[in-house]
Amino acid sequence: MLAYVFWHQPQRDGDPVKYEETQRAFHGALQLTSACFRLAELPFGEKGGGYEDWYLVEDWGKLGELNRDAVDSVRRADHDRAASGAANGWGAVYSLLRGPASIPEGARWLEKSRGMPTGQFLASLAEATVWQRQMVLGPAPEFCAVSSESAGREKIWPSGF
Repeated sequence: MLAYVFWHQPQRDGDPVKYEETQRAFHGALQLTSACFRLAELPFGEKGGGYEDWYLVEDWGKLGELNRDAVDSVRRADHDRAASGAANGWGAVYSLLRGPASIPEGARWLEKSRGMPTGQFLASLAEATVWQRQMVLGPAPEFCAVSSESAGREKIWPSGF
């Protein structure tokens, strides 16, 4: 199982209500397992809050389908409206190492110390579910340990949670 995680910030002079409406419309148009969270702080060096989108796919082939489907003739307008309100964006692909394949309500973003074997690092984590970065498309933490802690993280999609 893979997750494409995309962090983004809206334009400073944009309407935040409208920005979130366009994000929800885009996620709804995709018709796959996805979520969008409003964050008080991004999990890497960029200043300020933003948003974190999760898109779950079975494998690398399905990731390619997501990439194609996001801008096909059915979804292009929703994609473009959502993208036009963004000022910045960063992404990464993560692989599920252990635990259930679901989008985390809470996330603890971690970096492994240099020189520490990955197996030793993973054994030190108490969390049952862990994702590891596979491909980076900008600054992105190496690991996501699914946490019950969701402070500073509010789901805006899907609705009715």
